[in-house]
Amino acid sequence: MLSSLCVFCGSASGDSPGFVEAAQTFGRELARREIRLVYGGASVGLMGALADSVLAAGGTAIGVIPHALVKRELAHRALTELHEVTTMHERKAVMAELADAFVALPGGLGTLEELFEIWTWGMLGIHDKPYGLLDVNGFFEPLIAFIDHARDHGFIRDEQRARLIVETDASRLLDALSRRLA
Repeated sequence: MLSSLCVFCGSASGDSPGFVEAAQTFGRELARREIRLVYGGASVGLMGALADSVLAAGGTAIGVIPHALVKRELAHRALTELHEVTTMHERKAVMAELADAFVALPGGLGTLEELFEIWTWGMLGIHDKPYGLLDVNGFFEPLIAFIDHARDHGFIRDEQRARLIVETDASRLLDALSRRLA
């Protein structure tokens, strides 16, 4: 059963209102399904929009943020829980420990780094939790094409590629993650 989900996403809002709308829709769906949000703890960008929508819909939002980023990223002070940690490594480890599964929404380098680390941890057997992408307005299409290119050239095994769930709809993505947990 999917009871807590770690979401990686941007501390910026991006250049399209569709990114914020998707984060808000995703947050409302998490709250509706009573799935706890675990995320990076910021009050800005897609991170803030996601957490605000979870909270506004009566859900639970748990943030994990390093001390050094509390002021830089404007830590969200209205969360259900806010864990302040020492390092980015500790942040990712705590988020992974608190979550049953992982999703990346649009974001930049940090979002991609978190996604690829979780994917690598799964490949190495450090966890067996599902992970996926919410492909908002084709945002991840170039990345997916590169991943498939790397697979086609023998750098990513078929079974590794198959573990990455990609959906354009929040509800379908959450259903797919739940099936992988069953």
